[in-house]
Amino acid sequence: MAVAALGTTVALAAPAGFAQAAPSDTAPVAARSAGATQTTTTTTVAAAPAAWAAGTRAYLVITAPGGTSAVSAAVTSNGGSVFATYDAIGVIVAHSTSASFAASMRTVGGVQQVGATRTSDVPADAYNPALPANPAQSATTLTESNRWDMTQIKADQAWAVTTGSATVKVGVLDTGVDDQHQDISPNFNAADSASCAYGKADTRAGAWRDVGSHGTHVAGTIAAAKNGKGVIGVAPGVKISSVRIAEPTSSLFFAENTICGFVWAGDHGFKVTNNSYYTDPWQFNCPDNVDQAAIIEGVRRAQAYAEGKGSLQVAAAGNSNYDLANKTTDSESPNDSTPVTRTITNACIDIPTELPGVVTVAAQASGGAKASYSNFGNGVIDIAAPGGDGSTQVYSTLPGGKYGNMSGTSMASPHVTGVAALIASANPTFTPAQIRDQLGVQATDRACPSDARCTGTATKNGFFGEGAVDALKAVGGSTPPPGAYFENLTDVTVADNATVESPITVSGVTGNAPATLKVGVDIKHTYIGDLKVDLVAPDGTVYTLHNRTGSGTDNIAQTYTVNASAEVANGVWKLRVNDNASQDTGRIDAWNLTF
Repeated sequence: MAVAALGTTVALAAPAGFAQAAPSDTAPVAARSAGATQTTTTTTVAAAPAAWAAGTRAYLVITAPGGTSAVSAAVTSNGGSVFATYDAIGVIVAHSTSASFAASMRTVGGVQQVGATRTSDVPADAYNPALPANPAQSATTLTESNRWDMTQIKADQAWAVTTGSATVKVGVLDTGVDDQHQDISPNFNAADSASCAYGKADTRAGAWRDVGSHGTHVAGTIAAAKNGKGVIGVAPGVKISSVRIAEPTSSLFFAENTICGFVWAGDHGFKVTNNSYYTDPWQFNCPDNVDQAAIIEGVRRAQAYAEGKGSLQVAAAGNSNYDLANKTTDSESPNDSTPVTRTITNACIDIPTELPGVVTVAAQASGGAKASYSNFGNGVIDIAAPGGDGSTQVYSTLPGGKYGNMSGTSMASPHVTGVAALIASANPTFTPAQIRDQLGVQATDRACPSDARCTGTATKNGFFGEGAVDALKAVGGSTPPPGAYFENLTDVTVADNATVESPITVSGVTGNAPATLKVGVDIKHTYIGDLKVDLVAPDGTVYTLHNRTGSGTDNIAQTYTVNASAEVANGVWKLRVNDNASQDTGRIDAWNLTF
């Protein structure tokens, strides 16, 4: 990928996993990588085969967490080799040239799933990865000035309150970052940076550097230093770490790379990560395909591991102007060989952006309208931020001390990541769930335009989610922080004429529940007039939230306030959903309680 001259527009090459492709942010940019020697508390790197062989493919072998050692020998005996192991989440990255490897491994005791992560060979570079070049740096005469994207989210006003804390680590999972750039080096954290290309961590100095330009641009939007030069990031006081997960040459982000990146984020204390890509080679991974089901499960476990360690993931929604709530076809996969057009359903997901717990970001043009390329979808999009459109793009850092413009949801996501970092700075005890909730609380509502594709309400819809991100409100203290927060992200199917329940166990809350208990409900259903929805307290008391209203309206995405002051807070609370008619079904997608 060519780097444009100082201050000009950069157009990225198209065929990769960059959150999809906008006119100038086309597909995930590649990262050069090294994959060698790092061992963490959760990752074991086994000796790689002595030599690469044509036909080598990569697989995820999934066991119960803690169960990988029991099946490692079977990997070898079935014609494979263990490339890396993530025992805490029960994932082995295996290589094999045997066409029967996956089928054979699926018969091994203790193996839950096996899936190929690509339809192309693992590059020979995986066994002896090259370090990327360290670009020569150009000094700049550019001085900082207010940019449209920063004023649109009121970041320039937020800096008067806080520029962020140096104790907050933000991970850029991308093509790498130019740590020598004059606007990035003051905030760069080399100690927690690495390459995760090919699926295992390489901590050699410089392994994290950018082999394209995408990751450096993203990093500048998040945390370019407030030093009088060039540009200022949303959170110019926080620390940036680079975890390069795209592979050199192909610029693709395979599942094992993403898994490595999320585990690294959890183990290294990243408060927030930015993910402006989708997991290649499938634009959407479908659970009825054995390979793609393993990819979903492996990446899901890694994301949950990172979140459990205190890390919130923010991800770009993609740039195909596609309705993620009404999927029908995928014509771009697999992008590492020959794409074919296939029929898909909403069960097929874009990962990591559609995984539970991940904040999904849509892009806005200057002025706040939906960017023409941005993916959308009611119940999928969480929040919106500036991504640029047409001639008005996002200006940020490029490798070699340069600056330039790009557009895409890849540019929108780091604005939200920066605001999340500001929230974490102002509220150091906040959990990922609380940061995620606060992003929604502080967002400025944006109603749907006159566009039939946009469905939902003024407070939550398919184009803007809960609204446009607002950095000033996020740090201004005008909104009190939420109380103790609990959530259940496990899907529960709601069948015709059936009653189902989803539990949340509350602990550590003193006394009774408040008179303003907040109950967040996210139910996907094609006819909510069929539904009665109740909150059931630990003692069995029933509080009705929704009772067969809304007729043919789709979905319930609403926060209810319940006077539960008579109830002891600690115990098992349940969301009970009763379907009272035939023909329309759905699921409890998620729900939460804020005390």
